[in-house]
Amino acid sequence: MRPPVHPSDDHRALLASGLVLGLLGPVVGVRDGVPLDLGPPLQQAIAAMLATRSGRVVTLPQLIEGLWDDDPPLSAQQSVYTYVAGLRRAFEPGRGRREPPRTVVKAPGGYLLRLDPLRTDVHLFAARLEAADQARRSGDLPSALHTLDEALALWRGPALTGVPGPFADGERARLDELHVLAVEARAEVLTGLGRPEDALAALHDLTRRHPLRERPRELLMLALHASGRQAEALQVFEEARRVLADELGAGPGEGLRRAHRLALTPPEEPPAPAGGRTPAQGPPRDDRGQPHPTRPRQAPRSAQPASPRNEPGGQSGAEGASPSREGFVPRQLPRALAGFVGRTREIVRLKSLLDPWGEEAPHPFVVICGAPGVGKSTLAVRVAHAVRHRFPDGQLYVNLRGGTPNVPRPSAYEVLSRLLRGLGTPDNAVPADEDEAAALLRSALHGRRLLVLLDDAAGLAQVRPFTAAPPGTTVLVTSRESLVTGADRAQVRLGPLSDAEATAMLAKLAGADRVAADLGQTGRLVRLCDGFPLALRIAGARLADRPDWSVGALTERLTDERRRLRELEAGELAVRSSLAASWAALSGSAREIDAAAARLLALLGLLHVPDITLEAAAALSGGSETGPGTGPETDVERALERLCDAHLLEAGEPGRYHPHDLVRLFASDLLPAGERTVPLLRAFGFYAESVRTAARTSDPHRVHCLYPPVEATGRSFRDAAEADDWLRTEEATLLAAAFQAMADPDDDVARAGAAIGAALWWYQQKSYRVRHLVATGERLVATGERLQDQVIAMHGHAHLATGLYFKGDPASVTHNERHLALAKRLGDRFNEQRAHGNLSSTLLKWERFEEALEHALAQRAIAREIGSDVGERYALLVAGRAYLELGRFDEAAEVLEEGAAMAERAGDPHSRVEFAVWQGRALIDMGRLDTAFSVLSETLEPARSTSRTTEMACLVHLTRVHRLLGQLGEAVRRSAEAVAVAERAGSSYWLERAIAERDEAASVRRPARTRGRG
Repeated sequence: MRPPVHPSDDHRALLASGLVLGLLGPVVGVRDGVPLDLGPPLQQAIAAMLATRSGRVVTLPQLIEGLWDDDPPLSAQQSVYTYVAGLRRAFEPGRGRREPPRTVVKAPGGYLLRLDPLRTDVHLFAARLEAADQARRSGDLPSALHTLDEALALWRGPALTGVPGPFADGERARLDELHVLAVEARAEVLTGLGRPEDALAALHDLTRRHPLRERPRELLMLALHASGRQAEALQVFEEARRVLADELGAGPGEGLRRAHRLALTPPEEPPAPAGGRTPAQGPPRDDRGQPHPTRPRQAPRSAQPASPRNEPGGQSGAEGASPSREGFVPRQLPRALAGFVGRTREIVRLKSLLDPWGEEAPHPFVVICGAPGVGKSTLAVRVAHAVRHRFPDGQLYVNLRGGTPNVPRPSAYEVLSRLLRGLGTPDNAVPADEDEAAALLRSALHGRRLLVLLDDAAGLAQVRPFTAAPPGTTVLVTSRESLVTGADRAQVRLGPLSDAEATAMLAKLAGADRVAADLGQTGRLVRLCDGFPLALRIAGARLADRPDWSVGALTERLTDERRRLRELEAGELAVRSSLAASWAALSGSAREIDAAAARLLALLGLLHVPDITLEAAAALSGGSETGPGTGPETDVERALERLCDAHLLEAGEPGRYHPHDLVRLFASDLLPAGERTVPLLRAFGFYAESVRTAARTSDPHRVHCLYPPVEATGRSFRDAAEADDWLRTEEATLLAAAFQAMADPDDDVARAGAAIGAALWWYQQKSYRVRHLVATGERLVATGERLQDQVIAMHGHAHLATGLYFKGDPASVTHNERHLALAKRLGDRFNEQRAHGNLSSTLLKWERFEEALEHALAQRAIAREIGSDVGERYALLVAGRAYLELGRFDEAAEVLEEGAAMAERAGDPHSRVEFAVWQGRALIDMGRLDTAFSVLSETLEPARSTSRTTEMACLVHLTRVHRLLGQLGEAVRRSAEAVAVAERAGSSYWLERAIAERDEAASVRRPARTRGRG
């Protein structure tokens, strides 16, 4: 690759022909003025890797690592070949099928892009920065300014917008840093030209986006001073000194101190600071260095005209469609707690970041950090409500459970999925791959003004995927850890309340008259609570619940034990002590409701789940509904509300409750070990039976797992929609309950956990929960082996095989074979035929068609023998698919028709759709294209709501029939949709087939278009 050169004046004309690539925004390509389709995001990532190393070989391992890091799919190498082939067609649309590629060429070990580096905007940007730097060093400031303006005009948005993968992440960070350096250099040149006011807008924006970066503040001080605004320059220094001290514990660097010394002098006669950065004196000048009387301030970059069409970066990409429902505005913030006082300084600071004056945009990433129980979440929710008018497109909320004892933290993928669903994205549109989910979320957030509150982060790793949200989106995070390690992140540390604020809080909770009656004792209580809001809230609640107590009475209880004071200074143990006192007050109370609440808190501490419903709490405590407004469940609800009144429990959505994380930790030790098993069996049994009932209601045509047996009653559901909604809402709780129970040392409790996990099988398949299928299957297998229960192990292998099948892991064959072997050993004929069917479907995926047919026919024989209609239907489906792959089309059509008739008689809509999809495929293979088109077109919409795999199959087959009918435009459009669905699903199997159909349609279409032009 040749070294960068100064772009010549006629460079733009040169770019009017040939291939031009743009990475400084969405990845775009233009050839001879015509935009190119560079394919799906991963193909764009390949283009970016080749373009940034134009003229150099990029090896195959480097391409794979750049896309998937150290966790590539099994089909990674084949996928790279497919993407490279797609780029070759895009870059050279007129190349004949037998002509060798000239742009992306094979090289030893990999590929290289034969393209002048200055035809890619990243190289052109770097060349212009170097030319500007040379002009600036030689004293030619007008030329430097002109070249910097040309360089910055190449940017169309965030670099590599929407492109996933570790290479894109690293390259994006590198290019963003270069962009900041260019903006800084332009501001310095403007000040040197005597136009400091023209530099102010960009410098203010830089200091807002990079508050810990010193160079923009230094340049801002110099520009303000040169503009005659000495006081503002000094104010910038004070703000910089405060921010650096608060966030980094450091003082200003030499550059800031030098600018401060200059700012202390009158603007008329500034001394020359070291380094030669004295602003040039004299009237403002234009870009050629000529004086001009006035000049308006530079408009924001978003308001400037786009760069020319054929310039790299000048071709604006089309806006991606949002995956969310049109007009849907999420409002997920929890309600703000009553009794909030103080925090004036922190609220002002947070509002200045989230709701700044004038036209300034809210800060993109704000963290509230502090010790446990200091009130981070309460403050965040209150401020979020106060500024929600700045985020008219909605507010999202996720509890990351970073400090929640015994409850698994949601993974980055789970958080991404919840945010996507919160924006209205349907379950079947959420990608299974974390990087692709992150890319989809960025697309969904693009152009919106949203506030995302991520509550209780365990550390930076848990929120790292959200630190680069698109412009307009602000992420507000609470955490016990300091998370500021980058310039684009602002952090507010939350300490204890002041004595005055703590006293006011107690007055609100317990009554002003009681607090004022003995200010000395109130001061002692505030100091014993160390100003921590949780401890103060508990103390105030106890006083409110004991109107006959004085403040001094509670103070004496806390001072009786010297150890309690020492623990109070540590924070967490102090809160534990306060909780113990509150629980003791409830359990020792003569009021029946107080004793019931204390007992219920001890029971709630047994469950390690994110939250709990009234029904589950009633099952845990042994209550059940006996009528509206009366009976044990009503008593449980009163006890839950009493715990909320005592601030030992928090109410979320109606009918849902969750304890504070410290309360949960405290409550987990309240019940003696000998009293734990029975309530756990009640709760886990309730969950197991509820999942079974929901699964049967959602899909009555499947045979759902009812093993191990449990002695419990679950909830009922009106219809499939209510059952599906309950499963989606309770999914995290059900998984947590299943995993906790299966890990319990008590065998009966572990079996109840296995019952929950096994009952989730069909729901997880239908919802394409690949990771959950694998994790649940692994736990089931381990539990079955530990308990020496071969039935549980058998269901675990089936569960695990399904997840691995969706994942594209050939180990699914092994687990299906183990499922089959265990079923034979147990004499379980139903599971034997089910295992044959699942093994047949899996073998089809790995193109072992003869074996697949054998297992399908074996399943049919057993299903007929035992009278399993659903088993026989599935056997006919997979047998038909096997016949198709073996070229035995008449036999395929026969068994598919028979199976479709059985599904129709059974009233099974799921099976009807699956048979229709594969009947369409059979009709294609038999040459009956018009009939195939009719069948597949009618089936597409039902297929979308059946399952993601059925939808992908239907789209691929429909693409093929369009192509064979000569409807090439429709074939290309359908193939693009199939590629997108397969990428979101993370299905390499269907992605390869969708890309192959797309490429075939494109190759047929190209000669036709060429002939048409001739």
